[in-house]
Amino acid sequence: MTTALITGSTAGIGAAFARRLAADGHNLVLVARDTKRLREQATELHDRHGIEAEVLTADLAEDAGIESVAARLADRRNPVDLLINNAGFGNKGHYLDVPMTDELRMLKVHCEAVLRLTSAAAEAMRERGRGGVVNVASVAAFVPRGTYGASKAWVVQFTQGAARDLAGTGVRLMALCPGFVRTEFHERAGMGTENIPGWMWLDADKLVETALADLARGKSLSVPDPRYKALMGVVKVAPRALLGGITSKTGRKYGPQ
Repeated sequence: MTTALITGSTAGIGAAFARRLAADGHNLVLVARDTKRLREQATELHDRHGIEAEVLTADLAEDAGIESVAARLADRRNPVDLLINNAGFGNKGHYLDVPMTDELRMLKVHCEAVLRLTSAAAEAMRERGRGGVVNVASVAAFVPRGTYGASKAWVVQFTQGAARDLAGTGVRLMALCPGFVRTEFHERAGMGTENIPGWMWLDADKLVETALADLARGKSLSVPDPRYKALMGVVKVAPRALLGGITSKTGRKYGPQ
């Protein structure tokens, strides 16, 4: 049985990955900040699917948290075959309205943690000649919209570049770029969702199914829905000045800054 490590596993996309991978027979290492929720999740997945679910409490906005997860990924005696870097959050407010400490905390989780954990996993995977990493980004990576989008753009560029460098080693890396997904993300950031059109919402379980299929196909980028693929096609050809104005208005209405 292979082992998958999932950060931010107790809610949203991370929980959907945990459900799907457990159902497919993978043992799991579940990573989040809330030990109680982690233990409840591990017990439920073990009882339902008969897999082993290890709990690792870690705050990826802190060096100690990143180091503990990196050490687990580097453990050659208990190898991790698939890493899902899912942990993340958004800040409510516009640039210069958000405290710098909050901005830096987000960059620590979205960029530094992703870099360090991907590197720890990929090095061990390259030695074995197999493995996979999914770094959860966002369609916000493709539009000029604040520090959240900038951090996710870094995730996409880093992942695709690393995927090219590791081509032929047996290690697959993919950036996953969903749109709006019904999770705790907006609630935790204090953002309302009542103005978001119904057609823009994605189902987390279907998203994960598509993502895993794209990873198996060797893709380095996954936009897991035809609606968002069409939107990203428009984004590619729209003038940057016009796109910046549109995304500024929609960002104030719908998304993190």
